[in-house]
Amino acid sequence: MAQVTAYIGIGANLGDARANVADAIARLAHLPGATLVAASASYRTAPIDSSGDDYINAVARITTTLPAEALLLALHAIEAAHGRERPYRNAPRTLDLDLLLYGAEQIASTTLTVPHPRLTERAFVLVPLLELAPAITVPGKGAASDYLAGVAGQAISRL
Repeated sequence: MAQVTAYIGIGANLGDARANVADAIARLAHLPGATLVAASASYRTAPIDSSGDDYINAVARITTTLPAEALLLALHAIEAAHGRERPYRNAPRTLDLDLLLYGAEQIASTTLTVPHPRLTERAFVLVPLLELAPAITVPGKGAASDYLAGVAGQAISRL
């Protein structure tokens, strides 16, 4: 399989969230079939549609030969290693890894939607994504930077 560039959203707000985000980036760097190309700075954000402490967020860019579904399973394994539980939608979490973009693909399966459906609605995804790739386009939606004004009211601070 050819190499694909993928972007992974990383977030945590339980336990040592900063350490969990850093460890997730380290685990992505050692993921078989993938190469960590870059990681954004970490950002502190207030929970959206959720509760609990502020989140620590980042985005990683990888190249991978893994099919999208296999990459998703690998991300779930990293979450599980951090004790991720899913008691209800948008519950506070020790670690959350979202497959944001997988090349230029648009995927809509029972287990995976790419581009991530709320990518353009969340400052905690857009800001670190644009740090890594200022000119990136979101398949089916256009330039990611066009959505920044829509999330301007969401509090986010670079750590």
